[in-house]
Amino acid sequence: MKFLIFAFFGGVHLLSLCSGKAIYKNGISKRTFEEVKEEIASYGDVAKAIINLAVYGKAQNRSYERLALLVDTVGPRLSGSKNLEKAIQIMYQNLQQDGLENVHLEPVRIPHWERGEESAVMLEPRIHKIAILGLGSSIGTPPEGITAEVLVVTCFDELQRRASEARGKIVVYNQPYINYSRTVQYRTQGAVEAAKVGALASLIRSVASFSIYSPHTGIQEYQDGVPKIPTACITVEDAEMMSRMASHGIKIVIQLKMGAKTYPDTDSFNTVAEITGSKYPEQVVLVSGHLDSWDVGQGAMDDGGGAFISWEALSLIKDLGLRPKRTLRLVLWTAEEQGGVGAFQYYQLHKVNISNYSLVMESDAGTFLPTGLQFTGSEKARAIMEEVMSLLQPLNITQVLSHGEGTDINFWIQAGVPGASLLDDLYKYFFFHHSHGDTMTVMDPKQMNVAAAVWAVVSYVVADMEEMLPRS
Repeated sequence: MKFLIFAFFGGVHLLSLCSGKAIYKNGISKRTFEEVKEEIASYGDVAKAIINLAVYGKAQNRSYERLALLVDTVGPRLSGSKNLEKAIQIMYQNLQQDGLENVHLEPVRIPHWERGEESAVMLEPRIHKIAILGLGSSIGTPPEGITAEVLVVTCFDELQRRASEARGKIVVYNQPYINYSRTVQYRTQGAVEAAKVGALASLIRSVASFSIYSPHTGIQEYQDGVPKIPTACITVEDAEMMSRMASHGIKIVIQLKMGAKTYPDTDSFNTVAEITGSKYPEQVVLVSGHLDSWDVGQGAMDDGGGAFISWEALSLIKDLGLRPKRTLRLVLWTAEEQGGVGAFQYYQLHKVNISNYSLVMESDAGTFLPTGLQFTGSEKARAIMEEVMSLLQPLNITQVLSHGEGTDINFWIQAGVPGASLLDDLYKYFFFHHSHGDTMTVMDPKQMNVAAAVWAVVSYVVADMEEMLPRS
């Protein structure tokens, strides 16, 4: 799941774009921005055809039904698991059967961690079973577990102030939820900071905007030179309860048992399919989502929806008999949740052709009702993307916002390739994120239809325009 940072851009173009000068400073293009606008406007009928097929036609609900079949029968797809590799093989067959081109698997090496059996029980001041989910890459406890008094803190600064109290204890973080990108640091760094002051283990309040006693897992990171301690997330409710107890000076004792274990890296694959370009087949517009998930729920929202609307985008274009000038490449990433592991190896393999990538797209923030497109690129490219998004006026989804980054496409964006992410209504996203609640029940077929239509229109038009998106 990408870190979400929002900043709104107005629709102001550089004067050079609106005054009839060439788009490219290096003189490759002599076309004026008005000519580019006219070219994009000519795709109005194609955009309407894609929208009609996806939202109202025979393809409506298809991405939802495809996704349900996979996640209901395979389940969650943790990096290194048999479930993930089964899902990859199923998708390889599905993409071939869908009539897409150059369907293949690209081998990569990915982490293999398993949580094993885990439990936490509050022994004092009363017996209370605590719901936990071990955090990705955590070590386990000794077989007898760790039994220790608790120190509750609300932030890293408080932990430092009370460092002398932390040694030999289990640190419980009850940090307030501000937003995901700011609050997730407690999940990723909480164990390291607790270990630095001598804690035996850490329990982190789930990074969630709402809870019905639901722990939310995710990756955490150890640091060289700092002892590794077991770490897990707990519910918002239990974190707040222990914080209240501690504020009254009540002693809290917890027994924590975790069977987590890290195994050697294992083989996996990024899954690739294409519609080969008709005029510039060596040039690429990449659309993507990640096929892996955490080992709880079904991984339907994060990121089954993003992966399947990316597949649907190519299906819609193929069904309409369209073939863009440059190649549309679908990539279903593996091991995104462990830090974009599969995507990094894809970048290392393909970066030699970086000059041929016009746009990299990733959907990894849900497929609820889209509100716009997040984009990172030059001002000239942004102006073009604003015109492309105007083709989605029939759906009233035309915004182009900043921060198009995503875990799996950041390598390309940092190297100068324009990047885009789907932005949708995130009100409910962190209710279910990385929890047992991430199931098909969260998904809405009609909203997925709209998301697929947006994804297909944007990817097709950018792939079919005469020129690639200009870079800085």
